[in-house]
Amino acid sequence: MSLVDRLLASFLLVLLLATITTTATAQGGTQIHGNFSTDVQYYNIDSAIGAVVPPQRFGNNAWANFIATHGNFEVGARLESYNPSLAGYPAGQPYQGTGIGYRYAKFTVSDLEITVGNFFEQFGQGLIFRSYEERYLGVDNAIDGVRLKYKPYRGVYLKGIMGQQRAAFDNGFTKGPGIVRGLDAEVSLAELLDSAWTHAGNLIIGGSFVSKYQRDDVSTLVLPENVAAGSFRLNYTTSKLNFYTEYAYKVNDPNNRNGNIYKNGQALMANLTYSVKGFGASVGAHSFDNMFFQSNRAATTPFDLNINYLPPLTKQHTYNLPATLYPYATQPNGEVSGQGEVFWKIKKGSKLGGKYGTKIAVNYSVAFGLDTTRLGLADDTTKIYGYSSKFFTPNLDRMYFQDINIEIRRKLSPTWQLALTYLNFTYDIDVIQGKAGQKVVYADMFVLEGLHNFSEKNSLRFELQHLSTKQDHGNWVTGLAEFTFSPHWFLAVMDQFNYVTTAPTFEKDGKVEAPDRLHYPIASVGYIRSGTRFQVNYGRQRAGIFCVGGVCRQVPAANGLTLSITSTF
Repeated sequence: MSLVDRLLASFLLVLLLATITTTATAQGGTQIHGNFSTDVQYYNIDSAIGAVVPPQRFGNNAWANFIATHGNFEVGARLESYNPSLAGYPAGQPYQGTGIGYRYAKFTVSDLEITVGNFFEQFGQGLIFRSYEERYLGVDNAIDGVRLKYKPYRGVYLKGIMGQQRAAFDNGFTKGPGIVRGLDAEVSLAELLDSAWTHAGNLIIGGSFVSKYQRDDVSTLVLPENVAAGSFRLNYTTSKLNFYTEYAYKVNDPNNRNGNIYKNGQALMANLTYSVKGFGASVGAHSFDNMFFQSNRAATTPFDLNINYLPPLTKQHTYNLPATLYPYATQPNGEVSGQGEVFWKIKKGSKLGGKYGTKIAVNYSVAFGLDTTRLGLADDTTKIYGYSSKFFTPNLDRMYFQDINIEIRRKLSPTWQLALTYLNFTYDIDVIQGKAGQKVVYADMFVLEGLHNFSEKNSLRFELQHLSTKQDHGNWVTGLAEFTFSPHWFLAVMDQFNYVTTAPTFEKDGKVEAPDRLHYPIASVGYIRSGTRFQVNYGRQRAGIFCVGGVCRQVPAANGLTLSITSTF
């Protein structure tokens, strides 16, 4: 255990002992809170679906957070255990063993906040810096170092960070070789100017600078040891309008993800939303060029040691088939994307709105490759710079993704609600999921969702989903029913059926063969009491993609029993 770990452990122990001898809720006293969660899975052999069965036949992910506060002082720690981790988890480097995965101490004095140890932070929308955690993806790039936040004057906010990123977990977190340094400044004009600001809205201006240091230990290349990136952002808001734009530039950063080229990178995003009662609209556009930014240039996967975050510009679906079969993941090395959405509510009592009103949402999103030109092979320019590009200019011959969806929601009576959704996908599975040589997927989906309230405490929610495509795995149908017996019990059953086609044969990977038609049934039961939730699942899990916020990981096929417990205190 390092000196920092020993000091923070000592602080936490002192505060825990203080809690035992003092009243936690007393003014100025010590307070302790936290949470616990675990997922335990037992794996069955199931050759029909190619289920993954670890040697131990068990997998277990567990986390426990403890946070103690006393006046202006706060200390916290997270204990993690993977014995072993669930199959397919995490997204990047392996996690194994039990130990401290996160610990910190924070002190606030006047307008200065000081954090030592681990922390999560973000500058702007994250184009050049975002440290964050998506626990169920296994993404955690927490910084271990020092963070300062300072408010020198009203409306002026300053941040400074320095440290190394969490890379993996081996009986405790391990760190990557690079050092990350960053500064961020933001000014809110409405706050700064106070009464002198007479506009109805507010304008927020921000800028960031981030650099990483990694020693050049590659003898065959001359690599930059310090790589810098900067960004500038504007955010204008009113009661009805929100406009946000951010531009980022990154100097040459040869790495495993871009083929060790010395080309500079840049990113631009712009989003506009407008909303009034009963109506809303949004439009956005993003462009990314050579924007992988990792604190280890030799990182083995795209999930490890990411310094930045490039938000996707697609609708984040919650229904099972569109969310897990063909979700879109941002392409940092080159992408131009756009999205538009309109939402409106038809008035109650009208012919179209019905007695209770009708809600309609139409969304369109598309992503293309960036318009690039491979540099000539007559000299070393291709090896050094790779390609030239026309920023914010799409390659219309290479569509990565397109999603057209329409959703209609209507309350039929005090006890019944229905929603109907249509989705049309174009999905370049070769680029997005790395399935080389696979054909572009064209899919249509229909989803019918219903909710029936038997009483104030008991309800039934159901979904019927259908996906049709002639590519990849063919056609799917999913049925889901969830019974809720408030306030404690819930029961759910779901079956995914990959019937592929109604025809006797199906072309897959260039071969025409009889399709394998497979069911993936699963049943769940759960119990909730106060801050604790128990859930047990049994059945099949198909291989697929699990995504959160445009970041995805592969989930292997599995058959077995899963127990999940979460609790807060």
